Amino acid sequence: MLEVPAPEFARLRPKLKDVCEQITDALAEAIPSNGHDFFAARLIPIVGQNEDWRSSSPVVIPRAVRRNIFDGLRLEQVNVFGALDDTEFLSRIYELRRLPSTDSRYKDAAGDIYQHRVNNFDWDDYWIFDDDRFPLLDGPADTFLRFLAEMVHPVVRPEREEAATIVEHLNDQLRQADWHLVEVERIAGRARYEPRPLTSNGHRSFERGRSAADSLDAGAIAKQIQRMEYAVEKDPELAIGSAKELVESCCKTILGKMGVEIGKSDDMNDLAKKLAKSLDLVPEGIDDQAKGAECIKRILSNLNQIAGNLANLRRLYGTGHGKDGKHRGLQPRHARLAVASAVAFVDFVTETYRDRQVKAKPTSTDR
Repeated sequence: MLEVPAPEFARLRPKLKDVCEQITDALAEAIPSNGHDFFAARLIPIVGQNEDWRSSSPVVIPRAVRRNIFDGLRLEQVNVFGALDDTEFLSRIYELRRLPSTDSRYKDAAGDIYQHRVNNFDWDDYWIFDDDRFPLLDGPADTFLRFLAEMVHPVVRPEREEAATIVEHLNDQLRQADWHLVEVERIAGRARYEPRPLTSNGHRSFERGRSAADSLDAGAIAKQIQRMEYAVEKDPELAIGSAKELVESCCKTILGKMGVEIGKSDDMNDLAKKLAKSLDLVPEGIDDQAKGAECIKRILSNLNQIAGNLANLRRLYGTGHGKDGKHRGLQPRHARLAVASAVAFVDFVTETYRDRQVKAKPTSTDR
């Protein structure tokens, strides 16, 4: 009689008889028989309760999100197992020798996977998505997330650009479940990612930034937002540098769309001033008699200073300039402040630009 954790027992139930027979056969081979012994394996579930069950919050990744990820990998024809063969990859996550075989010629999953994916190569490239032994679609979310992280591990995916592109696609879906893959360290200059829950405030900031990038159809802005999102906790200086570049790209993009000339010597302050003037960020039409009018003007004027202050912060602490040996960087909280300021600027000027575009369009009564 073998005790199995309840979730695993439930997963094995459809094939319980076959699994028990395979275990029985294995025992018969391993234990010498005197001709009178008879035994059979039986699996029973372990029913237990987590000591912290009241406070535990299990990870949930909806089935629809998982299906979208699988469909996206198929559409992009991504080699799920990367530079490894199927058994090498799956052995990083599962104990294949303990999982049953679907081929009677082999005693475990390792044998039949190797036979059908390496020797014969007669299984579909995406067989893993539909194999009940690896319940990625409906199984534990933590295993699913680990599977995704292993897909882009430097050993599995040594090409940096390929790994970054896959992470971007995965995160597009995972954000719907308030999760994402983030860079946690570097191995031989390549990023290693782990799943992390999204914090509500940071999540909203980056989503606003992504919306701005989409509305401007600006790929450079989207990449800078992604870089900030990954770096804000792990590499604050990179996040600060990216925040400055984000504001600069936004200014240049909108000025270009408005046909405003940008000089070769224009720095961040020049770009921000031109944008403020072109968009009329501090409108003259605010009634001085209105309550709080001066405060509104002051806030809008200060918004223009974000660009210059980010440029100074990048010069002092961010990437892009050499540092002496005694340099000490800032903390993630400073990076979060810089990033939040940059996103606030980009969000406001982008929305203002869209508003000006709408008002500039002729109406039916104008025609």
